[in-house]
Amino acid sequence: MTESFRDDRNAWSVFLAFLRLGLTSFGGPVAHIGYFREEFVARRRWLSERSYADLVALCQFLPGPASSQIGLALGLSRAGYAGALAAWAGFTLPSALAMILFAFGVAAQDTLLSPAVLHGLKVVAVAVVAQAVWGMARTLCPDASRVSIMAAAGCIVLASPSAWTQVGVIVLAALVGLAWFRPAASDGHEPLPIRVGRPAAIASLALFFGLLFGLPLLADWWDSSALARMDVFYRSGSLVFGGGHVMLPLLQAEVVPNGWVDNETFLAGYGAAQAVPGPLFTFAAFLGASMTGVPTGWIGGLLCLAAIFVPAFLLVVGVLPFWEGLRRRARMQAALMGINAAVVGLLLAALYQPVWTSAILGPADFALALLALVALMFWKLPPWLVVVATALLSGVLGAVS
Repeated sequence: MTESFRDDRNAWSVFLAFLRLGLTSFGGPVAHIGYFREEFVARRRWLSERSYADLVALCQFLPGPASSQIGLALGLSRAGYAGALAAWAGFTLPSALAMILFAFGVAAQDTLLSPAVLHGLKVVAVAVVAQAVWGMARTLCPDASRVSIMAAAGCIVLASPSAWTQVGVIVLAALVGLAWFRPAASDGHEPLPIRVGRPAAIASLALFFGLLFGLPLLADWWDSSALARMDVFYRSGSLVFGGGHVMLPLLQAEVVPNGWVDNETFLAGYGAAQAVPGPLFTFAAFLGASMTGVPTGWIGGLLCLAAIFVPAFLLVVGVLPFWEGLRRRARMQAALMGINAAVVGLLLAALYQPVWTSAILGPADFALALLALVALMFWKLPPWLVVVATALLSGVLGAVS
């Protein structure tokens, strides 16, 4: 079975692999990094631990949804542009469709899942992230120097939790890596099978900046509600560092004062977004489907969804070929040794805040998280099965307590 994974490089297989994650990957972007690592590094062996860590480090630098950008890069390296689109569709569409249905009033958060089951999804995220931290630390922090960088990075981010602090920590770790490390032959470059040429990358970056600066001008010049919404959601996807939670105040300041949605609807949709798997940026689909005026409904939801994710696609296509070239250089490899250790530290900090602090509220939660971790690491159960079982068990405990 593993060998068939390695030889299967078509967009359809990429879509199916990401669809399973899109249906089961609860817990937010940090947990998604853990799901991706387990599926594509440990299970399918699409790339090595080091190459995966390099992708994670790159996406920490880029604005937009980091976990979705990692997925786009994985799909792109596996099956070209069609693979990138397939990875995005499989991972994103399940939650996007659920959010549009929620906007229609077909389902409400409190009738879909009980609070105890929702809490169980947070608990299992602790196990998923802990497994990812442990596995990456064993490979990327094999000596005292890199363990020290990992610990320092985690402490700094916990002391000053912001997206800009994370970027600063990665830059500092790169400088420390340049000063401390001299890569040996065994630490050499592990190329990614990138299928993007530099002309296409330059065109993608040009289109990214062209839309970023051109859409506001077009929205001012042409009185079109569709164009105005594309501008708002494209800018949100282009300028947000730190993931979906950072996107909340930016979008709220844009869509509520404009009268597109009221504040109660906005907050209800954001709460529902916590209950679905996949990227939090699918909140855009809910807003688009809920807005007054034209377009609304399915068309409005899909328009806003596309607008907020287009920047991620353009940045991944535009940056990856240059990133691949930089990774070949010895000095960059030294910097990456520091960066990769810092990335583990960032994940370790995220394991505590917000993953642990929002999920582990008592001994029963700790026991559930420990059981899920054992099931993942030692019993080797599929992540989706562990997610479902932990959520149901949490629901049962909540019902009898």
